[in-house]
Amino acid sequence: MRKLLHSIYSWSDERLGMTGLLTFAGKKTVPQHRHSFWYYWGGISLMFFLAQAVTGVLLMVYYRPGPDAYESVRQITYDTNFGWLVRSVHSWAANLMVAAIFVHMFSVLFMKAYRKPREFGWWSGMGLLMLVMGFGFSGYLLPMDELSYFATKVGLGIPASLPLFGPKLAALVRGGLEVNEFTVQRFFALHVVVLPALFIPVLMFHLFLVQKHGNALPPSEERKPAAERRSVPFFPNFFMKDMAMWLIAINVLALLAAVFPWDLGAQADSLKPAPVGIHPEWYFMSQFQVLKIIGRLAPGFAGELLGMLIFTAGLIGWFLIPLYDGNSESGRRARRTTWFGLIVLAGFIVTTIWGYLAV
Repeated sequence: MRKLLHSIYSWSDERLGMTGLLTFAGKKTVPQHRHSFWYYWGGISLMFFLAQAVTGVLLMVYYRPGPDAYESVRQITYDTNFGWLVRSVHSWAANLMVAAIFVHMFSVLFMKAYRKPREFGWWSGMGLLMLVMGFGFSGYLLPMDELSYFATKVGLGIPASLPLFGPKLAALVRGGLEVNEFTVQRFFALHVVVLPALFIPVLMFHLFLVQKHGNALPPSEERKPAAERRSVPFFPNFFMKDMAMWLIAINVLALLAAVFPWDLGAQADSLKPAPVGIHPEWYFMSQFQVLKIIGRLAPGFAGELLGMLIFTAGLIGWFLIPLYDGNSESGRRARRTTWFGLIVLAGFIVTTIWGYLAV
């Protein structure tokens, strides 16, 4: 048996270069310090994505986009064996992945892990975040219950109010003048074909950059002499801890999915008025509340345009952080970037809570 396994390994190694990969894995190290906990959140985000990929494939077997969308989700939830659990895992994993990505993004910001030569890591991570938000928005409509229907209608109404291309873009996404079964078909295609086709290459590029540049040291560790810096081998030390974090995350996901199964509301009816308290998912609640505040200060089109300009300027500023604070010796810019991140984080939390209290 040992000779057979050795022959198989030799045959594979000759064609795939497995020895080189194992040598690289054996030499790879990860910095060890008091902030090492934040290194795990990128892997946790990946784990939640894999959970969604597996459960998403299972849901596709029974889901029918179009006029029967709601009925198919009802059958998955109440008639199919363990369908409620698969759907619940899929929905909870989506929310937990967004939360993990936010934690990962802010930890990268505060640890200054966007600096040279990791600028493309920051930018590819931003691209992944925007694609994940697209996953969330497109998947939210698919059950076609009241909450998802009217929340999507409100969400698509914002770009539709913009001049020139706004109404045409909204009509293109909706597949007509109103949110209907054609919108569901387009969102389904976007959710399971277009976005994964964009997401996976960007994810592979992001993971390649992480392997190429390694884990960044926070400024407090960079200032230490090289002799005082500690590190551990990636395999097996860090790898086993990473798998332990995955196991904890899987248990949290399983507990939430089993104890708090994802709800299915009443079927959407375009002839009925929107129920009281319609709101988007939590990761869009901050933007939703900011638009409401701006709308009170500048009602109508002016407020919506002002809100879009503020969001666009903020996104551009967030994207350009590595170019502003790319020098590790620039203390003043580093402090300004940290304060900018703290203000954004505090604003996001406050407006999200405010939005839920105002519903």
